[in-house]
Amino acid sequence: MTKNKILALKYRPQEFKDLIGQEIISQTIINAIKLNKTPNAYLLTGIRGVGKTTTARLIAKALNCTKNFSEGEKCNAGEQCHCKEIVDSNHMDVLEMDAASKTGIDDVRELIENSKYSPTSAKYKIFIIDEVHMLSKQAFNGLLKTLEEPPASLKFILATTEVRKIPVTILSRCQRFDLKRVNINKLCSHLENIAIKEKGKINQDSIKLIAKMSEGSVRDAISLLDRVLLSQTMEENKTIEETDVRNMLGLVSRDKMINLVKKILTGNEKESLNILRELINGGIDAKIFLNDILEVLYLLSRRINLGPIEKDMSISESDVQMIETCSKNLEMQDIGLFWQLTLKTMDDLRIVDNENVILEMYIMQLIHLKNIGIDKNINNISNNDKNDEKNLIGEKLREENLEVEASNQTKNQLKSTNQVKTSPAKSITSQISEKDKIEITSLQDLINRANKEKEIELKFDLERNVKLVNFNRGKIDISFNEKLNKNFIKNLTEKLLLWTGERWIITLSKNDSAKSIYEKNIEKKSQTLDKFKDSKIAQKISEAFPDAKLIEIKEDNYE
Repeated sequence: MTKNKILALKYRPQEFKDLIGQEIISQTIINAIKLNKTPNAYLLTGIRGVGKTTTARLIAKALNCTKNFSEGEKCNAGEQCHCKEIVDSNHMDVLEMDAASKTGIDDVRELIENSKYSPTSAKYKIFIIDEVHMLSKQAFNGLLKTLEEPPASLKFILATTEVRKIPVTILSRCQRFDLKRVNINKLCSHLENIAIKEKGKINQDSIKLIAKMSEGSVRDAISLLDRVLLSQTMEENKTIEETDVRNMLGLVSRDKMINLVKKILTGNEKESLNILRELINGGIDAKIFLNDILEVLYLLSRRINLGPIEKDMSISESDVQMIETCSKNLEMQDIGLFWQLTLKTMDDLRIVDNENVILEMYIMQLIHLKNIGIDKNINNISNNDKNDEKNLIGEKLREENLEVEASNQTKNQLKSTNQVKTSPAKSITSQISEKDKIEITSLQDLINRANKEKEIELKFDLERNVKLVNFNRGKIDISFNEKLNKNFIKNLTEKLLLWTGERWIITLSKNDSAKSIYEKNIEKKSQTLDKFKDSKIAQKISEAFPDAKLIEIKEDNYE
């Protein structure tokens, strides 16, 4: 009978020592049972397949076994014991409830009614509620009182994959255990033992791939192994290779994905699309393909930020060498652009029916991004734009280097991308007739012009975020606050060139005493109000209207 079971059930842990990856939790539960300090309710959380329901049954067995289960004593085959019935889920005192199908208050009321009765044969009556987060709000409220003060012979064991959905009032009444993902080393060792017991011929690389694809879930890993071993039954002498596993699961080899990224980084569009079409013809799933790209980008970011990649069971030596090659002359901002475009393409898959078209467009967009954003020989001005952004948004300038930083900022601004590409003054001034050119002699003139041209964002920055230090024709010296738009200097120089037909220099300086136009207007308004309050007219108004409050003074011009 056991031989016909799927491997995930056949190799389900029957003792705490078999629960791999959860040794600390197992020891804590065993210690509590030995000291007779078991809680009224357990809460087991974790991703799918790490052993929540299995742990719940092991706790039930440890509490009710006639032998010393926590010490590993075995129950005899012919002996009257509760363990076998608990494992088979047919013990009268150990009730398992699936909260996904019984979510209402009526189901909880029935459970509470059953809790009033003593266990029939075992020491404890135990309620195991799986996927407890699916219970309704009313059901949780109905469970509160019983959960906090159950009868002495009653224990609750709650299991969930989404602990955040459980009310805090429930959490505070339970002893919580977080079951961790099982690491690849332990999973590989576990899968190797199962493969040996099942007389399966599978190589080490295939085991590693299965362990990696399971994402820390023991059940998923064993299920994948079961599926792979079934393919071997027809050819008993064949050893399962990594390529067999990849073909079976619809995966692409990582070296091929890294090679594709390498072709993209070198701007080889034809080769990149050929590799993509080869993958599509091989039956690659679009979502899996994009996830594989994200994984390669992650490895590249690790190499850029943390240095050479150390030994890792999930990464082969050949992959490490290819990552080393691809990461040269690559920056984190480039990885960020690729990452965002990949996530956006994942969203596009939900909209467009033809996945092949989306993937081809995605590859061409990546190559385009590479050509305009990564190739430093084609566009070496990106560093200047980056300095603009740093200086204008939150960069803390040191006092002793203020003037140097300011002059660098000016030089960088004069070399901004748009200005360089358009051959500055000649191309723009040639389009402006003499009658269209205006003269700007003050900051207020500049603000008025911005308002007239409906440059609202520029006007707002000039009024509120810029503090004038000095204003001369062709040169403006300013201080600024942290709210200033990051493209302010670039926009201002472009507009001044357009309006006046002349190139203006904008310099930054540190002047804490300088004030913005908005601050000056508020200060002026406050002084005017204070002066008027001392006048006889204000005093008479105050006497006539004691509750009145002076807010603003307006001057009307009568002819």
